[in-house]
Amino acid sequence: MTGDPAYDSRSYARVDANTLAMTLKKGGKVVGKGRIAVSADGKTRTVTLTMTDAMGKKMSSTTVYDKQ
Repeated sequence: MTGDPAYDSRSYARVDANTLAMTLKKGGKVVGKGRIAVSADGKTRTVTLTMTDAMGKKMSSTTVYDKQ
């Protein structure tokens, strides 16, 4: 990844048919983890993320996307 000051690499691992686990790294060090889950009907995607910024501040977020 280029252009994002918070992390420089992102990797994904399949958890099951509807879920991916995500790991964010900066300089080889893990700075965040999250999950992307799609509902069984495919109409909702939920992204959860927990990370630490360069200043050591922790943040977390949950974002829900609904298909129109």
